[in-house]
Amino acid sequence: MKTLGLIGTGNMGSALARAASRTEGNRLLLVNRHPEKADKLAVEIGGRSVSQAEAAQNSDFLFLGVKPIMLSALSETLAPQLASRQSRFVLISMLAGVTIQDVQNRLQKPYPVIRIMPNTPVSVGEGMILYCCSGEVTADEETAFLTAMQAAGRFVKMEERLFDAGMAISGCGPAYVDLFVEALADAGVACGLPRKEAIMLAAQMTLGSARLILESGKHPGELKDAVCSPGGTTIQGVRALEAHGFRSSVIEAVIAASKA
Repeated sequence: MKTLGLIGTGNMGSALARAASRTEGNRLLLVNRHPEKADKLAVEIGGRSVSQAEAAQNSDFLFLGVKPIMLSALSETLAPQLASRQSRFVLISMLAGVTIQDVQNRLQKPYPVIRIMPNTPVSVGEGMILYCCSGEVTADEETAFLTAMQAAGRFVKMEERLFDAGMAISGCGPAYVDLFVEALADAGVACGLPRKEAIMLAAQMTLGSARLILESGKHPGELKDAVCSPGGTTIQGVRALEAHGFRSSVIEAVIAASKA
């Protein structure tokens, strides 16, 4: 049994906690500056709402799920709490834009750190989570962490220097997909479909297309070509998208996000 402590139970912290609760053998300790939020989540997922000090002392994996601007204030109380520990532990940082070295510097010791960048589909077990490990993390600890969090979705190990580029796709991408699905549904409504059915058609189509890419192993361009019959309706739609800079717009969005 592994004990996972989560400091910060906002939207992403709560999503990760729910995912962890779906894996047998995980014990969850939940911390929030507004205890009632942790209390409510604890009842929902079968965890315990505890103080920061208790989570810091008893977690095998301690998640830092606060906003990056709160790291300085958090470190002031967390550093002495961790320094007094006798047992081994791993920090899990989900602080956007904060490197592993930054975390270790703030906490004044080279603690083992796994940095993760999750996305919102974690909440339904279909997350795309980037991760990397500090040199202090052992292979067994890495495996134990991935096992404990397997219900969150797919994990991909990536060099930390590539995190900004990766997050511009996997982290920001859900917003782009939401816009795409909304636009498809609006078009369906314009063509006479009821909105509820239009959204369902667009969302399920997106889900199925993504799954086909992952499970077939085929290049997206090949799958696109298979739908575009000569002189058919789909190629005319693709032509219209290209005329309005569809792919260029997506590329520019990702590049802009990676530099933000």
